[in-house]
Amino acid sequence: MTELDPMLLKHEFDRLSAQRHVGKVTGVANGVVMVGGLSDTARIGDHLTLQRRFGPVLLGEVLHVDTDQIHMLPGATSDGVSLGDDVVLEDSRAFTPGMYWLGRVVDPFGNPLDGKPLLGGLQERDIMQAPPPAVSRKPLGGRLATGLAMLNTVLPIVRGQRVGLFAGSGVGKSTLLATLARAMNADAVVVALIGERGREVNEFVATTLGTEGMKRAVVVAATSDQSALARRRCAWSAMSVAEYLRDQGLNVLFLADSVTRFAEAHREIAVAMGEAPTLRGFPPSVTPLIANLCERAGPGDLDQGDITAVFSVLVAGSDMDEPIADILRGVLDGHIVLSREIAERGRFPAIDLSRSVSRSLPGAASDDENRMISETRKLVGSYEQSEVMIKAGLYSEGADPLLDQAVRVHEELDRFFALSDPEGIENSFNRLSLILRRATVGGPR
Repeated sequence: MTELDPMLLKHEFDRLSAQRHVGKVTGVANGVVMVGGLSDTARIGDHLTLQRRFGPVLLGEVLHVDTDQIHMLPGATSDGVSLGDDVVLEDSRAFTPGMYWLGRVVDPFGNPLDGKPLLGGLQERDIMQAPPPAVSRKPLGGRLATGLAMLNTVLPIVRGQRVGLFAGSGVGKSTLLATLARAMNADAVVVALIGERGREVNEFVATTLGTEGMKRAVVVAATSDQSALARRRCAWSAMSVAEYLRDQGLNVLFLADSVTRFAEAHREIAVAMGEAPTLRGFPPSVTPLIANLCERAGPGDLDQGDITAVFSVLVAGSDMDEPIADILRGVLDGHIVLSREIAERGRFPAIDLSRSVSRSLPGAASDDENRMISETRKLVGSYEQSEVMIKAGLYSEGADPLLDQAVRVHEELDRFFALSDPEGIENSFNRLSLILRRATVGGPR
């Protein structure tokens, strides 16, 4: 127990209330339940419990507040709801993260999910607060070791950078995020599991992160069976935890899986509120919503730490021009694309170098390192342009010196891109330098 525990306990008791606010169902339409009698006390996002006359209680959240009624978005089908059913407004729990949240798994409302008690902190935080003022933010910081040779060299991530991870289903997105959570250089890690399967939440915590990884991590999870409001709130709550840790001077790694499910939850809510879906099924409000979430990450003020963020995006059919991917590419500081073709031939992480960009370059690397990165990209691009010809046996050595070099080291580069390198950035560049040297002077193919 820490010295603050008595204060935290008192603060928790002060929040308790003996009052219960109860309303009545006045209507049901289009999956939304109208409730009278709670307009003066309910707030958007508050929890509600609907007592059905026949069947189990129905949990939901406040979607819309009017002068004479509120709209409840139920967490399950509204079958069995009838006029006059009682609806109880649950006590709102303030969102108050603290340093002692490290090592814990919480829901978007700050309630523990790991079966252990969790006290709130002393300071309530707005989960939808504005990003830091643009003119007061620090520039991007130094390079961060990631535990992966490819991201240590040709696709560097620097302190305060915001990167998008674009991938279809089943190509190793979650595995790559887990590797970064375990190995990337950071003081603390905040993971937002948005709309994730319940089984995978426990697997991520117990197996992927493990005991050592959880010591510096806070996992905020909303499973796929929860309401759209809870799934959307998950991203905001996790970012609020990251901002709290940043304000304590920590270098925070923020991982969101995934922004696509965050946008889908918002679409469900927006359509229920009457907003027209115009961006391939997404409402126009999804653009500022995503931009605001991304802008909250990044470098802090001079007296704060930084939030280095990786936002994952599910791209159906590898369509990089779908709305959510397009929005993110425009606001982030780089993107990493995972290729199904690369994954299917057994290389993980299946990062497609030609389609991936780190906007921290060239500033994140020295002149010699930038030369190696440029040379590596040329070799990879040359091989990919002629890959069909090479595999068909039509390649003739000596016709193109650059292609000769690319063919000579293609297998070595491919192995290098799959390499885990816990020894750090310098060691990764040393390995890459040896490969590039063999490309120039010749060697075994």
